Amino acid sequence: MRCSYYDAATCRSCAWLERPYAEQLAAKQQQVARLVPGVREWLPPVASAEAGYRNKAKMVVGGTVDAPVLGVLDELGRTVDLRECPLHTPGLRAALAELAGFVTRARLEPYDVATRRGELKYLLVTQSPDDELMVRFVCRSTEPLARLRKHLPALLAALPVRVASLNVQPVHAAVLEGAREELLTEDAALPMRLGDIVLWLRPQSFFQTNTAVATALYQQARAWVDEVDPVTVWDLYCGVGGFALHCADGRRDVVGIETSQEAVASATASASRAGLTGVRFVAGDAAGFARETGRAPELVVVNPPRRGIGDLAGWLEASTVRSVVYSSCNATSLARDLAVMGSLVPVRGRVLDMFPQTAHAETLVLLERR
Repeated sequence: MRCSYYDAATCRSCAWLERPYAEQLAAKQQQVARLVPGVREWLPPVASAEAGYRNKAKMVVGGTVDAPVLGVLDELGRTVDLRECPLHTPGLRAALAELAGFVTRARLEPYDVATRRGELKYLLVTQSPDDELMVRFVCRSTEPLARLRKHLPALLAALPVRVASLNVQPVHAAVLEGAREELLTEDAALPMRLGDIVLWLRPQSFFQTNTAVATALYQQARAWVDEVDPVTVWDLYCGVGGFALHCADGRRDVVGIETSQEAVASATASASRAGLTGVRFVAGDAAGFARETGRAPELVVVNPPRRGIGDLAGWLEASTVRSVVYSSCNATSLARDLAVMGSLVPVRGRVLDMFPQTAHAETLVLLERR
């Protein structure tokens, strides 16, 4: 992949960009296998498109109303324009160009970090597999709300926007979004079609950055779950329910646990729209739910943040759970958690390249009790 920003040293986030992609993939496989020893069988890694794979853009907004800059902050706090980043899908790059013009037309004053003046802090844009968009304007207050609503019809005519909202983030801090969300469209959720499952993504709900590799991740997990064929399944840290919805087959009792109320609402809506039975979602702490629920399931899926599952590893080790499917974006914390769960043997693993051009990867491991 060629990138003019990288060549000009404007952005060096893609630290592995100069390495041939086949070499990147082999290095990730070796790195994960070294950090996570004892896996009986490693399946071939899942490759990604080298460019155009990012389905979401998280853009700092800087510059002026008449000349907005969409990108990232440099070490001096200046906004560097990255609207043509080749990692973004072509649809996102086209949308960012149109949104820059919308900032001017709606007179959305970019927030200036140094002076703490202005309104618009971030533009958060997500593209679905059907090429529809969710656009979120992160502002200091609701002051721009009337102008956003006034100019929204022109934006809807120019772009395939399914969901638009204003998010209020009043704090002067590197916080991406606030708790308050004001919908601007009738639709409140973006359908993310992954094979035979559709996830209805609401604002403030997390979804994987790479749609094609996320699809492969869920399908691989479902294949392993189907092999084990459990009657009861917990999906802990379930997010918008990707794993739980792929595991639900009408026969199993599947429960998804997630702290985010918005994510739980997304997952519940997805199950309802799909007509899936035997699956439900609860807002709460994963470890707390495990400790407080009397009877453990046959299989647990965990997809934690980078820090890993923490105390939940000890609970799983002491429990009667006979199988675990662990999805990790950090092989170091994965290895630490597996060391605690000595009775659960990693029988199969797979590296999925969710983040080409970087050292990061997703790892999926199937554990079986001795």
